[in-house]
Amino acid sequence: MRRRSFITLLSGAAAAWPLAARGQQPAMPVIGHLHSGSPNRWAPFVAAFRDGLKEAGYVEGQNVAIEFRWAEDHDDRLPALAADLVRRPVAVIVGNTPGALAAKAATTTIPIVFSSGTDPVKLGLVTSLSRPASNVTGVSFFANDLEAKRLGLLHELVPQATVIAAFVNPNFPDAADRLTELQEAARTLGKQMQVLNVGTGSEIDAAFAAVAQQRPDALIVTADPFLTARRYQIVALAARYALPTIYAARESVVAGGLMSYSTSLVDAYHQKGIYTGRILKGAKPGDLPVVQPTRLELVINLGTAKALGLEVPPMLLARADEVIE
Repeated sequence: MRRRSFITLLSGAAAAWPLAARGQQPAMPVIGHLHSGSPNRWAPFVAAFRDGLKEAGYVEGQNVAIEFRWAEDHDDRLPALAADLVRRPVAVIVGNTPGALAAKAATTTIPIVFSSGTDPVKLGLVTSLSRPASNVTGVSFFANDLEAKRLGLLHELVPQATVIAAFVNPNFPDAADRLTELQEAARTLGKQMQVLNVGTGSEIDAAFAAVAQQRPDALIVTADPFLTARRYQIVALAARYALPTIYAARESVVAGGLMSYSTSLVDAYHQKGIYTGRILKGAKPGDLPVVQPTRLELVINLGTAKALGLEVPPMLLARADEVIE
């Protein structure tokens, strides 16, 4: 072989080495994020999810990608969105309760990490909290009797209230159980319940129009992703009608609501990010126990109480985990 030909061949091979090396590098894993809500209303929780991912060693755009699919409060869109992620395919799917249910129906092989305020065993997401033994695990911020406890706290703050309105989303999987719990608690406390079904933004407006006519003494907004997402709308209307209201998420009180009692959604989404990172590193969902809430937080907005002409009892104030002035 001539010297010039040999040098040309060697140079061409050397130029090809980086390309070959790049071809052998593993592709960046992709997370499918499937949610029943909309991105603007859930931005704080997505940020908490990213923080959890970072803690597990993954940063979006650097060593992991996220494909977002939002149903925009139309749960009927979720099956098609889930199927789209499965076809892509993604390395793992994360979702809230409706999103995780749609993902579970779409795949038995792609790992799924949920965050749910409903009992995941009762929903059929997992068969066991301690050992899911499937492609599904996640974070449950479900706690027994929370609706009853919220009603009890509302009674402490507004003991003279005898008629309590309740906003319930009939489209939520756990709606019937939450309503039963509320009605039993109301009977115990000697309260009369006015149940209003609210599954869309227009139904929230209609429910408050009914409130203006029926004039209940207070309102309880049950735990539900849609109602949490609509917190600004509900808080504004509750203020307009001067209705003492207890919510199922701290974020509603930060938005100007009166009081909330719940586990932390931010903590739940952060933990979901950590679990997703562990699965990307090779952990099997079936070996990861469902994370359960370790503490509940009572949040009170004193500014809102003052605007409503309410004096928060000292004993209730002392029990608050957070007081917003």
